[in-house]
Amino acid sequence: MQLSPVLADLAQYPFTRLDDWKREARSRGIALIDFGMGDPREVTPAFIREALVAGIDEVSSYPRATGLPELRDAVAAWIGRRFDVEVDPWEIVPTLGSKEAIFSFAQVAVGERRLVAIPEPAYPVYERGALFAGADVVPVPLAEETGWLPDLDAFDAWDELALFWTCYPNNPTGAVAPLSFYDELAARAREHGFLVCSDEAYSELWFDEPPVSALQVASRDNVVVFNTLSKRSSMTGYRSGFVCAPPPVADALRKFRPTVGTAPQEFVQRASVVAWSDDTHVKGVRALYRRKRDTLLPVLLDKGLRLSGSDATFYLWLEVGDSEAFARRLLEHGIVVAPGSFFGPAGDGYVRFALVPTQAECERAAEILREVL
Repeated sequence: MQLSPVLADLAQYPFTRLDDWKREARSRGIALIDFGMGDPREVTPAFIREALVAGIDEVSSYPRATGLPELRDAVAAWIGRRFDVEVDPWEIVPTLGSKEAIFSFAQVAVGERRLVAIPEPAYPVYERGALFAGADVVPVPLAEETGWLPDLDAFDAWDELALFWTCYPNNPTGAVAPLSFYDELAARAREHGFLVCSDEAYSELWFDEPPVSALQVASRDNVVVFNTLSKRSSMTGYRSGFVCAPPPVADALRKFRPTVGTAPQEFVQRASVVAWSDDTHVKGVRALYRRKRDTLLPVLLDKGLRLSGSDATFYLWLEVGDSEAFARRLLEHGIVVAPGSFFGPAGDGYVRFALVPTQAECERAAEILREVL
């Protein structure tokens, strides 16, 4: 039987490896507090759940790739409130969260140019989506010395480039990017004819100042932004996000997506309308993560670990030395963290704590860390 050679050559998805570690630890009777996966466990606000239920009709029809007009309008209105940027609702394409849209985007946007630049360390899906589209991938290292921003002057393949992926606030480092970075990258994109792909899934989780968006650049002609309700509104299981793209790219997505059937269900879209239309509940979400951060971070710092990045998102990115050895050590005491090496070689030496366990679990984890570090 002949299967995809890309799949055959693909390394194990890092978080399935983490699942293997957890399974083995549980088999030995170790109770786990899981800071490994970035999957929020907070309650989805009641008004969103009520809108979901109200949106379930007696007859269920296939959702359209264009999405409900009310949803496109709600997203465009949110962008206007949040970033003071006016977008045409027709530039909005609803998606099943952001992961599937990120994975499949290279199939739409990689043509004669085959090169896709991805940050490293990074979320693995940028690379995997490019590989399955038959593209060539070039890693762009991020380093603490540059604030976890890529050195654009060190990159020299602009004219072969189809896509340049960014993620700020950053997963896994929690770093943020200034608008000047997006302006410079967007200017290079216009000059050399590639697309800036900005993953902004964590744009609403911050501790000091609200992060900027790539949508705020002087010209959005070559800028494509991906966002989601997963983190903002504790809706990971709803799988609801959007792509905001220049009209030719949005049109291409609307042409492609009916083939693969990746439009959110209409009842999810109706719940998403009320979620994007309300900003008050997001303040409460940020307060929850701040409290968890304030519970864990002092213990980690007192034990000699050093925080790097972590200006936003719900991640703590800490320098620890050998990242896998550190993570395995904590696992023996019931604390699950993600080794930085899982995000690429540049992540080795760090670990990522995702502040997704409950507050009570965070308090218990702080007690354990105080004892074992």
